[in-house]
Amino acid sequence: MIELDYAHDGSVAVLTLKRPPANAFTPEGLSQLQHTVERLNGDAQVRAIVITGDGPKFFSAGADLNTFADGNKEIARQAASRFGTAFETLQNARPVVIAAINGYAMGGGLECALACDIRIAEQHAVMALPETAVGLLPCGCGTQTLPWLVGEGWAKRIVLTGERVDAATALRIGLVEEVVEKGAAREFALQMAARVAGLSPQAVTFSKDLIQQARNGVPRTAALAVERERFVDLFDGADQREGVNAFLEKRAPKWQGAQSKESQR
Repeated sequence: MIELDYAHDGSVAVLTLKRPPANAFTPEGLSQLQHTVERLNGDAQVRAIVITGDGPKFFSAGADLNTFADGNKEIARQAASRFGTAFETLQNARPVVIAAINGYAMGGGLECALACDIRIAEQHAVMALPETAVGLLPCGCGTQTLPWLVGEGWAKRIVLTGERVDAATALRIGLVEEVVEKGAAREFALQMAARVAGLSPQAVTFSKDLIQQARNGVPRTAALAVERERFVDLFDGADQREGVNAFLEKRAPKWQGAQSKESQR
């Protein structure tokens, strides 16, 4: 069963979680997501990924709890591995990944959105990590990613007390970056993705990696050294000159997407 619709126009790919009625994840669906993102990583033409849910009500309700009904520990181990690997792959993707949260994002559904670079939520969206209410815990990077975005206090409210967060609260605490009208998240995300596609490919890739270093615990002094090094690395390719000269000449740049010597090692 195909649980992920995939389409792209060259520079922007759209992934739609599609498993009625609530777009819940199965191990097979998580593998589809992981392998699709890996393929997109290898396609230099793809600059941004938009991920959303099918239908007006659910982004994703998370794990299919039928998977865990018999208490099989090996199945649990496999599921935890699939969730973790899929969402780490999404979090570490080369393209900029934008979540268009079109409804409920619960459990693994919210963890999927957390693994994205930017989150756009519709006004009626509700977000939660309710795993502890059914004797489980978030295992798709949620316990580590959520505190980074919203702070320890709100992460504990969401995980330890089962608190549901509406779109307005999510915006206020930094869980999402934008709230839009019902039905508008996908188009808003596509417009944002188009802006990404208009920027220097190598500069965006380097910048995303540098921002991630802070989350990954790289010491500030070391990260700042890498930042300066990557700035200079941009001069290995033609896009640096093209970008500066296009600005000075008041024209749109024509990016070649040339890889720097450092990035090819």
